[in-house]
Amino acid sequence: MKLNNKIIISLILTNGALLFSSCEKFVDLGAPPTQVITGDAFASDASANSVIRGLYSTVLNINLSGTTTFFTGIAADDLQYNATDAGITEFASNNILNTNNNVANLWYNCYQLIKNTNNAISGLDASNSLTPTIKDQLIGEAKFFRAYAYFYLVNLYGDVPLQLRNDLYSFEDASLPRTDKQQVYDQIVSDLKDAESKMQTNYDATASPRGRANKAAASALLARVYLYQKDYQNAELYATKVLQSSDYGMPAPDKNFQNTSSEVILQLGNLTGVTTFGANYITAATAVPGYTLPDAVYNSFESSSTTDLRKMNWTSLKTISGKNYYAITKYKVASGTGAEYHIILRLAEQYLIRAEARSRLNNLSGARADIDAVRSRAGLTGINNGSNQTQLLTAIETERLHEFFGEYGHRWLDLKRTERANEVLSPVKSNWQPTDVLFPIPQAQILINTKLTQNPGYEN
Repeated sequence: MKLNNKIIISLILTNGALLFSSCEKFVDLGAPPTQVITGDAFASDASANSVIRGLYSTVLNINLSGTTTFFTGIAADDLQYNATDAGITEFASNNILNTNNNVANLWYNCYQLIKNTNNAISGLDASNSLTPTIKDQLIGEAKFFRAYAYFYLVNLYGDVPLQLRNDLYSFEDASLPRTDKQQVYDQIVSDLKDAESKMQTNYDATASPRGRANKAAASALLARVYLYQKDYQNAELYATKVLQSSDYGMPAPDKNFQNTSSEVILQLGNLTGVTTFGANYITAATAVPGYTLPDAVYNSFESSSTTDLRKMNWTSLKTISGKNYYAITKYKVASGTGAEYHIILRLAEQYLIRAEARSRLNNLSGARADIDAVRSRAGLTGINNGSNQTQLLTAIETERLHEFFGEYGHRWLDLKRTERANEVLSPVKSNWQPTDVLFPIPQAQILINTKLTQNPGYEN
């Protein structure tokens, strides 16, 4: 099919996006009107840049930070849900219906982001009027977010349709079957490698601090993807690319979630400086937060010789009506204005990715050094020098729990990728079944697209 330069580019999410009622209002970061003509949108550096800024607005408007955090957290064991919304309690009991609106919205929203990135990539590729370096940077950002959306889709749902074409092919692509997850992962790697090669090292100085993807963001996400694929040599390689940069650091736990933190690799800026995390984790003194840290996770922090600074700074005991709750206080501001953005990539993950990769590659001393970098920031002593590979991997799993609880589904995805979900969750989830490691494909999608199949355990 011949590419028409009058493709309509949709930039704003249609109704149906899941936004939590306590979330802040997100600022429009310069996105153009809801629809623009491709020939106009990509005719100049400024207009093309505006299209890509619209992608960041899309990520905020669909609340991808919240949906990939809260549902996965309570499906795992690192978040406790304290309200009574039936659509959310299904995640806590791991008894999710295939008609669950939250599951459907997460699916729809990821594909909305993918649709927008596909349209942007197509328009950028076809343009002959952009400054080459700017064109490369913008293509890199679009491919980064396409990879990011597919990363969550393939990890939450398994095999998913792989849609890579613009809206001109929407009719043909409306009935795509599920694509094998390895092929989806191959596309994620391809997008991120291309993004890394095209994007600049420096951040866009005109955007919010570290608020536009750069070369390090692509490298960081590649390191994660390679770890999930058990390609430990490349996981170590790409994590090292980020860790060897002098642009990033490990500030104290009471500072590292501020929007000026040197730990930030990529964050999503907004007008208020208040995040969906602060809005859902922090409440008035007499109110129970919607999501808190389970007792077992709180009690798993070290406190024998020194107190873990993460426990001190990222949690807070609240006693309401005689019951104890452990509030999550990584983000400190719940309303009004603040200085916090949604941090989607940060340096501690790169240390723990490299630690795990090195441990798997039998570089135990290197693994210990990386674990100690994270523990030192937390005010803890180093890992035992005599630790063997099994002990180091156990320590890394624990450090990942203590470092990333309540953030972007890290715990849920860790238990799945290491094949420990059954062992860890079956004792604490009365209705746990092995098939619960995947969410159901939205039944409404299966009714529309008969080539889609349902995940095991959700057929009825």
